[in-house]
Amino acid sequence: MRITLPTVEGKFLRRYKRFFAEVELDDGSVVVAHCPNTGSLIGCLAAGSRAVLRDSQNDARKLRYTFQAIRVGRTLVNVDTSLPNAAVFEAIERGLLPELTGYAEARREVVYGKNSRIDVLLTRKSGELCYVEVKNTTYAVGRAAAFPDAVTERGLKHLGELARMVKRGHRAVQFFFVSRDDVDHFRPADEVDPEYARALRKAAKAGVEILAYSNRVRPDSIELHRKLEIVL
Repeated sequence: MRITLPTVEGKFLRRYKRFFAEVELDDGSVVVAHCPNTGSLIGCLAAGSRAVLRDSQNDARKLRYTFQAIRVGRTLVNVDTSLPNAAVFEAIERGLLPELTGYAEARREVVYGKNSRIDVLLTRKSGELCYVEVKNTTYAVGRAAAFPDAVTERGLKHLGELARMVKRGHRAVQFFFVSRDDVDHFRPADEVDPEYARALRKAAKAGVEILAYSNRVRPDSIELHRKLEIVL
């Protein structure tokens, strides 16, 4: 997926009040960017790291820049939770995800369940439905991508909804969009949210499919890298 707006780079200084990131740009100026991520971003916010900001080019915005990515070691990690859903949808439409091909229609943000919205709803010509929930994943421990990076009641709700869709005879997929390419497998983050980890294992046993793909992140693009082994 291409990032169409221009980006600028600089040195990450700090994140505060969850939604604000302070960055010193390469020209020496310091700006405050919107941080579109409600997670803890554990392991991704070392002061002095290279940061990528997306420039809205709109001075009328309260915060002109959006915190898009940060370098962790040799890897650029996407922190913008608004990008994975669009990237997965584009990959499905282009036939880049073998597990999610063969559907006649793909729709985004469809209301279902108990006042929830599914990220992608796929429909076959026969009427068969596939519910795809996408979770941005930035946390890594060694070579393992792990989710979540903070306690998530919303994530628990989504797993319950997916399990209910399976019970009704539909297909349901929990898709972990790993926003980095330095990992080779995925696991639930028991050390962060043991309740979610238990719920993920329970959902898998109930028939919810678990998929995880790592991604190559660049300032102007995010591209699928490889399918990851799931270790539950």
